[in-house]
Amino acid sequence: MGEVILGFPGPWADDNLEASDHYTTKVGGLPDLPFQNVNPTLLDCSQCGNKLCLVLQIYAPVSIERTRIDERLLLVFGCLTPECGSSSLGWRVLRVQKVPDQEFLKVSQEIGPLTTSTSAPKTNWWEQLDDENDEEVDLEELERAFSEVATEVSHAKRTPSKSHSKTVSNSLNLSSARVVDVKTPVVPCFYIYMEDKPSSKDISICNNYASLSIKENQSDAEEEKWSEEGYEYDQALTADRTYLKFKKKLDAYPEQCFRYSYGGKPILARAEDGEAGKCKACGGSRQFEMQLMPPLLYFLQEAADESQKQLLETWNWMTLLVHTCSESCSKSSEKSDDGNWIITEESVFVQFEKPLNGSPKVGFFTPQHELNLD
Repeated sequence: MGEVILGFPGPWADDNLEASDHYTTKVGGLPDLPFQNVNPTLLDCSQCGNKLCLVLQIYAPVSIERTRIDERLLLVFGCLTPECGSSSLGWRVLRVQKVPDQEFLKVSQEIGPLTTSTSAPKTNWWEQLDDENDEEVDLEELERAFSEVATEVSHAKRTPSKSHSKTVSNSLNLSSARVVDVKTPVVPCFYIYMEDKPSSKDISICNNYASLSIKENQSDAEEEKWSEEGYEYDQALTADRTYLKFKKKLDAYPEQCFRYSYGGKPILARAEDGEAGKCKACGGSRQFEMQLMPPLLYFLQEAADESQKQLLETWNWMTLLVHTCSESCSKSSEKSDDGNWIITEESVFVQFEKPLNGSPKVGFFTPQHELNLD
């Protein structure tokens, strides 16, 4: 918990509408859900009512205490309407997670009695090895006993794997057969590869876009490089201590599209902070999980057509911080048709560039049905 993982740009998708599965981490395109139908209001902008577009899909399994949740992903959506893209109300985060499967518990319960029940009647050959009995062991009986135990245990252990394979297969079939709503906007799609943040000061990053050898003490050279490509932050922001720290972290890995640190601490672009609120499903506390970084916007704008590029320019945030339920609970009322998956809306904290009037724009959007209006 607290480990930092960085997301870097990988290959572009051949088609922005191409289907994948929910184990895929990517920017843009369409969400790859392991089920077909979603409450349409969850994909609508809470400010203008237009359809939101997918900004980031990240496969995010977590371990909480001794429980591991493998089937889990986060989806970040944004609104392309100019008035909404520059407002915290134009952004939404959904956590999609599989309801805990009782099959593993059943299997473990079956394996327990299996060892006792199968070994108990088959102990005659073992008892023959005492000091008072020198008769030969019945090897056929011994082989048969081992074979029966191995077969039953193997069958029990295979059950979860078969179920897992079925889930993946179904998700791929559903994705390839999905119907695309013509009203749903789609931004350019590229895939993400993730790396643990190196502890060493000297790092080497290689991907489809650049081959970089970076040192933290070479920030001047990197700053010049990125200023040529549109990263002129100093002209837009007052250089305060918080921002300088943010920029230093960004300059160290200038292609990072997001930073993931479940239960860790975010890096803020502005000193102003907000309250993440309580989980609307279980009432528990929320904690930081991930944040989107400015290079993501740069890569999107590079690949967008002229009409979409103008819309993307209204996304003028410095960072989007995502806070999720600290227990990653499965108590949401929103579920897939088969009841196997839950969809929970989480909180997103948006830090924008400082406007010309000097007052910073920050916003923390908590779903409206969570607000106490009394």
